This record gives sequence, C-alpha cells and structure tokens, in this order.
Amino acid sequence: MSPANIYDWSGFHVGIGGGTSVAVHDLSTPAFGGASFNGIGGDGLFGQVSAGYDFVFDNGFLLGAEVSGRYGDVKTKASLGGLSADLTAEYGFDAVARLGYSVAPNVLGYVLGVGMETALRNNLTLKTEYRYAKYNSHDVLGGGLLFVDPSTHSFLTTLNYRFNGGPSSQTMAPVNYDWTGFKVGASVGAGALVHDVDVAGGGFNFNGIGGEGIFGDINIGYDHQFNDRFVGGIQIAGRYCNMQTELNVFGGSGDITADYGIDVLARLGMLVGDRSLAYVIGGYSWQHFDLSTSPAIFSYDWDANGFTVGTGLEVAFSQKITGFTEYRYSHYESEDFGSGGFLEATPRMYTVRMGVKYKF
Repeated sequence: MSPANIYDWSGFHVGIGGGTSVAVHDLSTPAFGGASFNGIGGDGLFGQVSAGYDFVFDNGFLLGAEVSGRYGDVKTKASLGGLSADLTAEYGFDAVARLGYSVAPNVLGYVLGVGMETALRNNLTLKTEYRYAKYNSHDVLGGGLLFVDPSTHSFLTTLNYRFNGGPSSQTMAPVNYDWTGFKVGASVGAGALVHDVDVAGGGFNFNGIGGEGIFGDINIGYDHQFNDRFVGGIQIAGRYCNMQTELNVFGGSGDITADYGIDVLARLGMLVGDRSLAYVIGGYSWQHFDLSTSPAIFSYDWDANGFTVGTGLEVAFSQKITGFTEYRYSHYESEDFGSGGFLEATPRMYTVRMGVKYKF
C-alpha cells in the first residue's frame, strides 16, 4: 500500500449541528451552616452554528479557534397538581480553542473539549465532541443568601464545510487494519446523571436531581468485517465510576453515587476513509447505586436494569491498536426505595469516553 495524503485541515470553516446537554446546578448558602447541594439537574436538546479557523504545523499538530451560538431546551421542571415551574438553559455562545493532531490521514483528534473530526469528502467533515463548561456563581436572591454555580456537559455532532478542504502534500504511512477479531480495551470518561423524582400521593414530579463525575472501564469483544464497508460486533464492559449527587448541611452530608456497572452492547459501523469506523452502539446496561449519609444514619443501595444507545468513531493506529471516542445515553428502571410506589426515582446517564483497544 502506498502512503496516503493527509487531509488539509488548515483554513476557515463553518458548521451546523446539534446534540444533547445536561446541566447540573450547585446550590450553596452561607446560612444554615454553609449548606450546599450538588445538584439540581436538567437535560435536553440543542442546535448550534459555528465558524472557526485552523492552522496545521509541519509536524501534524493543529491549533485552532472557534466561535459558536446555540439554542436549545435544556430544562429542569417541577410540577405539583396543575402548577409547574421550570428552569431552562435556552441559548448561549462559546469561544473556544482547540489543539489537535492528525491520528490518521482523514481523522483529527483534539482536546480542550474532547473529540474527533473525520473527512467525508473534499470540503465536508463530520465532528463529534464533548464539552464541559463551568460558569460563574450567581447570587439569585441577593444579599448572599443563595448562590447557584451551573455546569454543563454537552455532546454534539457538527457537519463542517472547510473552504480549503482536500488532500494536502503531507503523507502518512498506510495501515492495513483487519477489523475482524477479538479485542480488549480500556477507556476513561466523564458525564452527568439526572434522576427524575415522582411522588404519587401528591402528584409531584421533579426533573431532576443531578450529579456528575468521572469513570473508567475495561471491555472485551468481537468484531466481524462483512465487506469493504460494514463492521458488526458485540462487547461486554465493566466500569467503576464516581458520578455523585451530594448534600451538605449542618456538618453532615448525604450522597447518591452511581459507583459500578456492566454493559452488554452490540454495534454496527461503516468504514469512513481507509482506517476509520463510524458506528452506532446499543444494548443492555446494569448499574449499582448507593445512597448514604455521614454520620451513618441512613443507607440504601439498589441495582437498576436499563438500556444504552450511543455513537462513536474508532481509528486504527497500527495493525493491532485502535483508539476511539464514544457518546452514550443510558436509561434505567425506576426505584421506589421500599415505598410501594409512593416515591420513585428514575435515573438517566449521559457519558463520553475515550480509549484504546488491542486486537489479538
């Protein structure tokens, strides 16, 4: 195989896209012993337009800047009888920098945010990314009584038009990767969790109690390449995480933690370029939750079955090693905490992960 020309990422680009976002509002007050609650959660969809400029150095590294505007319906909602109230993150703007590297002839991996971008054809590229944003504290009542510190976890896909897009004069050694085979892998990631709360007796619904954190997982699986376009596979993964909601008041604390879980997932992908696989993933998920207080007055833990769907991009670095970035949405069954259905919490989890796999 002859060397492949690296895609020219330099120049101006414009894009349109959208995705999902989760907001976690951390509440704190100097009163009541310095109480804090992390947090009030909400989720929803948004759309985005963007424009930016990238410059590629001779060593393959990229430095770029981008501005974007978004509009969406990322909402926390409470209802009681015929009354309702909601808190909505409606629109906003970002100005971000990114540092990237061409990990394959047509694939760019980058940080300051985490994501990958792949060339579809001369001027069109597809970008998937995760962004974490932390905003300044806001005194919502005045007088320093109650402060809100919002953060957001956003997962988006953008179709970019690059004005100078196309093959450059730089080349990269080819990789003849066979997608068929057994693989083991590991990844790290971050995300957010939202618990919907329902009280049957009072007709009360609250969307929701939020949490956030990081995790790591290991996986083993098998893929089969059907032809020169499509790949299918299955994998089993175990994870350990610290996605947590925390309440602190009067020197005590209470936590709800999603601490470990298992996934059994199938995936179907399409080859993009000479060594990149864009895919969708879905299947069964199991998650363990723990509720505890300090001092140890009350504790409760439970298991929840659910399902996961997601999308990702995997790139071959060599004949044995690949790297991937992946977004997942997981929805779990409700838990009534022994109340006979009077009080129920229904968790939803949004995560992004980056990792590597080794093929035997």
